Amino acid sequence: MKPIALVVLNYNGITLLQKFINDLIVNSPEADVVLIDNHSSDGSAHWFKSNYPDHQCIELDKNYGYAGGYNEGLQQVKHSLYGLLNSDLWVPSLWLPPLLEQFKLHEEVAILQPHILDYKKQSYFEYAGAAGGYIDQYGFPFCRGRILQRVEQDTGQYDQTRAVFWASGACFLIRSEVFWKLGGFDSVFFAHQEEIDLCWRAYNNGYKAQSVGSSKVYHIGGATLAPSVQKVYLNHRNSLYMLAKNLPKHKRLSILFTRLLLDGFIGLSYLFQLKFLHLWAIIRAHFAFYQSFKSMVNKSNCQPQKTDYFFTVSILLNYFLRRRLYFSDLDKKFK
Repeated sequence: MKPIALVVLNYNGITLLQKFINDLIVNSPEADVVLIDNHSSDGSAHWFKSNYPDHQCIELDKNYGYAGGYNEGLQQVKHSLYGLLNSDLWVPSLWLPPLLEQFKLHEEVAILQPHILDYKKQSYFEYAGAAGGYIDQYGFPFCRGRILQRVEQDTGQYDQTRAVFWASGACFLIRSEVFWKLGGFDSVFFAHQEEIDLCWRAYNNGYKAQSVGSSKVYHIGGATLAPSVQKVYLNHRNSLYMLAKNLPKHKRLSILFTRLLLDGFIGLSYLFQLKFLHLWAIIRAHFAFYQSFKSMVNKSNCQPQKTDYFFTVSILLNYFLRRRLYFSDLDKKFK
């Protein structure tokens, strides 16, 4: 058994598997490739087993979502390192050795992310992760190479390995021991921002995450879950869940109150754009949060909370009022 398993979570993604899985296997000789199938109905698990009988295929009894699917499936994966990859990801040759070397040299590092570039525009970063992620005080995520909807061209400006706050669920590596010590993903999230929640809990427990610019992969983006009203709902709900769980106790209520107000302004922008279903998605997300607030707070009671989790107070203020449109505008030393 090799030290790392590259684990692809699949749900009705036979077309993506047929397009990308062979290159993943061929270009990652240092790893075992494992498929977790979230109870697909398109024959993708059967196709994988027929074409790659020497590779592990874990078939789940229902669709557990991203968070629950990995939690269920990874119980059967016994490697010391996990690499979690979306099925719409292409990896070139030699993408993996720089990440494995970083783990070998730095035992304090628990989570690593390669740079994630756009499969369709390969000189540009991809929205979901870019060169590693951060959040502001109110839980809004952004990346080196991507702030809100503005995505940068990759000119090597962020190639130096840097500490980051979160690694993208599209492709990241984690020590399996740390994954299980943290309790895995929070399956209540189902999908979206569960990786940020995991990385936040890792940070609160003293583990480090890094982005490694000498490793680059290519992501289609939105292929496994296209932009939708449901995506708006999950992003807003899960962001509130994450804040309730991980914020320092003495700041929790004030920060949550401000975040709810900011969500209200976002809802108004949808109203002015006549996107009524998007506005309703935010309203539904808030009601779901209110119903789950006590249980989310209870999850935080046995966890440490650090106060220095955020990179900047408000990414919205920086972007819209101060016109800091690129990550390098926020702080020159973090190139």
